[in-house]
Amino acid sequence: MSDLPLSPKHQHILDAARALFMADGYGKVSMEAIAKQAQVSKATLYAYFPSKDRLFATIVGDACRSNAMDESSFPETVTDMRAALFQIGERLLRFLLLPTTMAIYRVVVGESTRFPELGEAFMTAGPQAFCDRFATWLTLQSAAGLLSIPDAPAAAEQFAAMLRPLRFLRATLGQAPPEIDDVPTIVNNATETFLHRYAV
Repeated sequence: MSDLPLSPKHQHILDAARALFMADGYGKVSMEAIAKQAQVSKATLYAYFPSKDRLFATIVGDACRSNAMDESSFPETVTDMRAALFQIGERLLRFLLLPTTMAIYRVVVGESTRFPELGEAFMTAGPQAFCDRFATWLTLQSAAGLLSIPDAPAAAEQFAAMLRPLRFLRATLGQAPPEIDDVPTIVNNATETFLHRYAV
């Protein structure tokens, strides 16, 4: 998707769909219900989004690009690798702890077994998109001699996994509120562990 601003109608459809998915779940929401909520015709809705899973993927992808994959987080030239990794990790974890992100995640976990296209849309537009972009950046930094990473995709997954401690799982399950104050500590621990393994 282009980085150009969305048209008001396009954004209105996304907002309406997001609200319905969060309130009623993926399976119970029809494209007809989304069109009605967004006050557009079904023809207009399908002109923007050919299927419900594509619409859900767009919601996930836009959220990731806005909060976790902004190009400013992946500078081509790095002078302080520790600071660069910390910035990436902090942005990702704060995004994961957003109420909207957790709500989307709960919908996916709860319904993807019945709707495999939902899980696929989520993985492609969310976690996989981030890891692919991060792996590309890690490869660039390895080529510059700042890191020594034989398998950038695996390293990207390792770093992302370290940002999901038990506290994150509890918050996702609604057993505890997101503890934002702990974000720097979690990210710092992940950064130090990553550098211990891959720093030159």
